[in-house]
Amino acid sequence: MTAAVKSVVVTGASRGIGHAIARRFLAEGWRVITCARADVPKECMIDRNWAKHIVADLSDPGSAEAFVARANDVLGDAPLHALINNAGVSPKTPYKERLGVLNGSIDGWKEVFELNFYAPLRLARGFASALHRGKGAIVNITSIAGHYVHPFAGSAYSTSKAALSGLTREMAAEMAQLGIRVNAVAPGEIRTEMISAEYEALVPRIPLERMGTTDDVAGTVFRLCGPDFDYVTGTEVFVTGGQHLY
Repeated sequence: MTAAVKSVVVTGASRGIGHAIARRFLAEGWRVITCARADVPKECMIDRNWAKHIVADLSDPGSAEAFVARANDVLGDAPLHALINNAGVSPKTPYKERLGVLNGSIDGWKEVFELNFYAPLRLARGFASALHRGKGAIVNITSIAGHYVHPFAGSAYSTSKAALSGLTREMAAEMAQLGIRVNAVAPGEIRTEMISAEYEALVPRIPLERMGTTDDVAGTVFRLCGPDFDYVTGTEVFVTGGQHLY
């Protein structure tokens, strides 16, 4: 008898780490539902297991709730086996500086927290019933910057990721009663199209002497959702090449 196909929801899946995560689950035969502010490449939708991509702005509470409703409609009564909260933002001020304690508007901070912190909370609530049916897993994408002062991250981004780390712990405790595991993955310097040349200066601080790849992160996320980690919850895995050791 063929095992039922598992389903995953991945946010921020149009590029970078989120796109690599979606493609890893596809490669493993999972049914994938995604969202992002932009469309995914058309060739991705050729795979019949990429069930639905929904354009949504999760920094807007109304758009986030609409995404949850549409994704739940796609699922119907079927279980959800994983939710990957990857969508995030690290904005710059009009002067091209990272949003910090002494620069930028407080409203800018609120916008960062809306996407980086409140959206994962909204989605965890919105998919709780489907995840309960699947005895599923949530993986929140945090950051090394949530634990250490980072030269290029900015205070708004860093503290929002620190808050998401704390939320992961609390989610794990509360959602265990539903049979849902909750963990986090904290990437370090990951080479994507958004990485600028200034990040090369950080490579000497990485024990493995290279930037990570999006596949490095995607592989860790996928494994956290599998049976080998059925007794792991409330944990944050650093995918940093050892950078977090210093």
